[in-house]
Amino acid sequence: MSADIIDGKAFAATIRAKVAAHVARLKVDYEITPGLAVILVGEDPASQVYVRNKGKQTLEVGMNSYEHKLPADTSQEKLLALIADLNADPAVHGILCQLPVPDHIDEATVINAIAPEKDVDGFHISNVGLLATGQKAMVPCTPLGCLMMLRERHGDLSGLEAVVVGRSNIVGKPMAQLLLRDSCTVTIAHSRTRDIQEVCKRADILVAAVGRPEMITGDWVKPGATVIDVGINRIPAPEKGEGKMRLVGDVDFDSASKVAGAITPVPGGVGPMTIAVLLANTLTACCRANDLPEPEGLTA
Repeated sequence: MSADIIDGKAFAATIRAKVAAHVARLKVDYEITPGLAVILVGEDPASQVYVRNKGKQTLEVGMNSYEHKLPADTSQEKLLALIADLNADPAVHGILCQLPVPDHIDEATVINAIAPEKDVDGFHISNVGLLATGQKAMVPCTPLGCLMMLRERHGDLSGLEAVVVGRSNIVGKPMAQLLLRDSCTVTIAHSRTRDIQEVCKRADILVAAVGRPEMITGDWVKPGATVIDVGINRIPAPEKGEGKMRLVGDVDFDSASKVAGAITPVPGGVGPMTIAVLLANTLTACCRANDLPEPEGLTA
């Protein structure tokens, strides 16, 4: 058996098209343009690329993009003052501060300074609590993107057994909460889980978000299962030349794809979904702020 490949690039393009169509209607019917503000503190090269891509895609779907690039020695007080200004700006519907921030800035303080209704990353403690209690929340982008792909694959997820490998606040925990909301039977596995291979082999849905390259091999996968690989790991690639690296997931794709029913590749699987869902979250935040119907198929 060879698994179906879940094309994250194509799925993300579909999400962006839906967002763009809804944004166009907002402009015509209500003269409202959603706005996303992104804050970058410092000059981390990976963060710079990510912020640039966010701004480009924000404009492509017809939204307003507001980029705030601050030097690495920016004080926490100055950063919090900027966030307060953005919280109060009615043209800004979504705010995110690109992580990581410099060491002298407390990450949790920054995250929780963002107004919960504008927290399009879904990291604010209020949104975490709302999600955990089954209420309307802003949901972290990567888990929501995974849920969208799972719904597209399976339709109704009710009753399926799901195993999430990893318990991070950014992916593992919210992913489990989303699967619970869709009536899956959910297990969170992690580094201390006993017989973790056998736990994984029970899963109809296996989500790998543990941060260990190719940890999950084909003999961990239930035949026909859907495997969502959230991991992005750089490992040496001597076949490409000295010092070269390649990207792999938390799943050993070659062996797992021979057993699974469907699987996301790395790269090209979950990764492209993150910015697409960020745009969807910004649109959702805009609709909620203006008491308008939320976009169908783009929320949890």
